[in-house]
Amino acid sequence: MPLDPRALGQSLGEELKLHSTLCRREAGAFQQAVKSGADVIVACTQEKRLFAELAENTEGAVSPIKFVNIREIGGWSRDARSAMPKIAALLAAAKLPEPEPVATVTYKSAGRLLVIGALDDAERAAALLADTLDITLFAQGGAGAQERRYPVLAGHIDRLQGWLGAFELAWTQDNPIDLDLCTRCNACVAACPEGAIGLDYQVNPDACTAQRACVKACQVAGAIDFARAPQAHTEAFDLVLDLRAHPAFTQHAPPQGYIHAPGGSPSLPDILKLRDLVGEFEKPKFFSYRQKLCAHSRNETVGCNACIEICSAEAISSDKERKQVKVNPNLCVGCGACTTVCPTGAMGYSYPRANEQGARIKAILSTYLQAGGAAPVLLLHGQERGQALVEDLGRAARVGATQGVPANVIPLPLWHVASTGIDLWLSAVAFGASQVVVLATGEEAPQYLEGLQAQMQVAEAILEGLGYSGRHFSLLQCRNANALDRELKLLAPHTGAVPRMPGRFAVTQDKRGTLELALDHLVEQARVTPEAIALPVGAPFGEVLVDKEKCTLCLSCVSACPASALQDNPLMPQLRFVEKNCVQCGLCVTTCPEDAISLRPRFVPGPGRKQPRIVNEMKPYGCIRCGKPFGTVKAIEAMLGRLAGHAMFQGAALERLKMCGDCRVIDIYSAGDEAKII
Repeated sequence: MPLDPRALGQSLGEELKLHSTLCRREAGAFQQAVKSGADVIVACTQEKRLFAELAENTEGAVSPIKFVNIREIGGWSRDARSAMPKIAALLAAAKLPEPEPVATVTYKSAGRLLVIGALDDAERAAALLADTLDITLFAQGGAGAQERRYPVLAGHIDRLQGWLGAFELAWTQDNPIDLDLCTRCNACVAACPEGAIGLDYQVNPDACTAQRACVKACQVAGAIDFARAPQAHTEAFDLVLDLRAHPAFTQHAPPQGYIHAPGGSPSLPDILKLRDLVGEFEKPKFFSYRQKLCAHSRNETVGCNACIEICSAEAISSDKERKQVKVNPNLCVGCGACTTVCPTGAMGYSYPRANEQGARIKAILSTYLQAGGAAPVLLLHGQERGQALVEDLGRAARVGATQGVPANVIPLPLWHVASTGIDLWLSAVAFGASQVVVLATGEEAPQYLEGLQAQMQVAEAILEGLGYSGRHFSLLQCRNANALDRELKLLAPHTGAVPRMPGRFAVTQDKRGTLELALDHLVEQARVTPEAIALPVGAPFGEVLVDKEKCTLCLSCVSACPASALQDNPLMPQLRFVEKNCVQCGLCVTTCPEDAISLRPRFVPGPGRKQPRIVNEMKPYGCIRCGKPFGTVKAIEAMLGRLAGHAMFQGAALERLKMCGDCRVIDIYSAGDEAKII
């Protein structure tokens, strides 16, 4: 792996010394560095454990230590000699401060485990866990042991919900045999002429012919009562092991603490995981939510549902009455897909925050370009399976089996690949990235891939419309190093054009604000500036089209618009529209009583998108008594036409509809030919 400490030092603005055996003969240099108090960056992850032990055993070691892998993703590649700019970029990213702490979500588990499945399967699984966990079995057929080692429940499961430390099982005990009273003497099994009772000690109603020989055989214990009414029960558990063929939770990301082993026998990793889930645990609160930006609902009318539809954990639900969505932090798994598809930025990702992720991307790309690199490709991947796949590719390249990570491809690990979207991607292009590539490894929910593809189509359409040639966004689906190697080779011919001058703006936590900064820079540097760029359906940009023949200027759409894209004019009957603000949520469409509104997704590069424009206006209707305008001619005429045949609006009552509110009251109290009830 060729390294030029002088060139790297110039790129990073510091003096570097090359160490080739820092974990062995040159360990003293590392020990000296960790006494300095300054951040120490070790460009090796293989010996991470050894360096940690060295620091622990070094007296006076106070420096924070960071590790960055430059070997598998930089030096072990067929074009490693050209990888110096990438290595400089990786080191620059490692120098950045750690993200700010985020709020946490706490789980408490006392080890109460519910095992659901055939009784024999459940007992075998319980035997592997009984020394650590407090186990209850829910029998679903099968034959159990004669010795009752664990509490056994049976009946019909009505509901299983919750998460680690807070599962709730609701079931109906609807079988004649009470398992709490049953002594497992097998007298009922032997006495039943139909063989309707198995060794799970439950009566099969389809086989039973009501001879009741079992009741006589169980007179001493009294466990069998066919007259017993079904009884509803609930019980709390901390963990659930489900051995049935069909899981209780069908979402792609089930709750933490729930494990589904459909073969009837849990795997060793499942067993180990359950044994470790006792105690108090914390995870980051991955999301932030700002209701005032949310375009989900107004007046109990639903507009945007993107976050609810894409959530693989079913952690997001609608609360139309409060004009918001609700996120259950205990169910959230931190994928960030909701933030990616949110058009307004109401749902934000917090681990790390967008501004912190943007600063990292900007540092990587600016250092890479300053070090002489060209056509940088940002490879976004998960920090577990994705990271392992990238490193596998580097190790395969070391022995000549693959090409390895190309010199211009810079991997960037994420908590989850669905956590970045159009704001960060377009910002990366504005900063100089020729391509942004997202690596999926097969563990992602299908709706995540669909959402990422849709977002990429929107971003690509904008760049293509502005004259940036080539392909800028790709979603790679690879399950092994060879597949990743092939896909990375195919990227080179499709290098996307970038702005002549990289952007200098900073990514903010406000999604729409960041988008405006990125788009402004891309438009400023654009090859062409069309009047408008057509975008795919579902894009977060576009215009509202108003059918003037249908619209009565009732302004219901104005009150429904969450982004102030539709506005009224307090001085004149006008409906105005600011295209920059429109998120295409559709609330105006569903709210309009006249069906006069439709949406057209597009992006307007010019300054006109930021200025209000009139989309409909009408002649005001003046009060027939005082002349003050109080509505539009079209709206008042429509109201008169609808109410003219109504019994309550005849004669003077119909004329009052043509008056303003003040004159209407005066006319009622001054009319001498009408009876008044006081």
